[in-house]
Amino acid sequence: MEKKENLKAERKRQQNNFSIRTDLAIEAKELIESDADTDESEIEGVKVTIEEICAENITVTWVEIFNEQGAKHMGKPMGNYVTIESDAMKENDRETHEEIIKVLSKRLIKLRKLEENSVILVVGLGNWNVTPDALGPRVVSKILVTRHIKEQVPELIDESVRPVCAIAPGVMGITGIETSEIVKGVVDKIHPDLVIAIDALAARRTNRINTTIQMSDTGVNPGAGMGNKRTALNEETLGVPVIAIGVPTVVDAATLVNDTMDCILDSMIQAVDKGTAFYETLSSLDKDEKYAMITEILNPYVGNMFVTPKEVDSVIERLANMIANAVNIALHPGVDLEDVNKYIL
Repeated sequence: MEKKENLKAERKRQQNNFSIRTDLAIEAKELIESDADTDESEIEGVKVTIEEICAENITVTWVEIFNEQGAKHMGKPMGNYVTIESDAMKENDRETHEEIIKVLSKRLIKLRKLEENSVILVVGLGNWNVTPDALGPRVVSKILVTRHIKEQVPELIDESVRPVCAIAPGVMGITGIETSEIVKGVVDKIHPDLVIAIDALAARRTNRINTTIQMSDTGVNPGAGMGNKRTALNEETLGVPVIAIGVPTVVDAATLVNDTMDCILDSMIQAVDKGTAFYETLSSLDKDEKYAMITEILNPYVGNMFVTPKEVDSVIERLANMIANAVNIALHPGVDLEDVNKYIL
């Protein structure tokens, strides 16, 4: 009897300490709205604007956390979070990709106003040897870098191109150096006006894997998408404004199992008669408790396992192209969508 009570107490403790991990502000908002005690039309300290670009099936959600109360509710720093969603991101759909590039570049310009001679450092976070975590380095390889030209041979480049430099610092497992230390050293040396950091993110929903791009002006924690937490890259740690751009590229095993169970349970609820004991049992299942239980069951066997789609190589390449082209267009007023690919090998 005592052993049974101890097991119950331990499970209750795990449930109290349990929190669903997501790097997407839009998912944090959805988790709050799913609370039965929360009015989904209002989250104190948070302003949400949704724009549907119907012709291309693109959804843009702008979440602004404007006070400490909103930050506490959302579990994220105060600032702006722009989420662009489209299933076409993972497909070979050139027309939609070009529209996504336009949408992304315009929102990037809106997030941070730049002067004509502003120096920008683009940082590609992640491990280039692991495809789902290689988004940052892939983007950096496609960035139009011009700082060296502006400094060495300024007569060869006009004022419509800003000084841009880029770095892919790798991960601590390769370099033995904390990523934030490398980036901080570069920032202190070149004194950029803005840092743009690109990284893989973690999502709560499997349908957002490789179909969502989030931008924010609050910085980033390197390695978030692969479950690693490192020192944040933000204005507080680097001394300059930081815009983070990320894509959820993997999903952890517990999330995958949980989403599958949700689909099964929803189908079962629809199939049984309302008012029956079985219906009441299914309807009363607590989702947080269920997710915590799945994690507890999986951990002894699969640990912190992540899953990614089989076509991840081609998808990451397409996402890197979209993000790099959008960044190039946003940073260089003289570069547009028609000729952006001429500058990148």
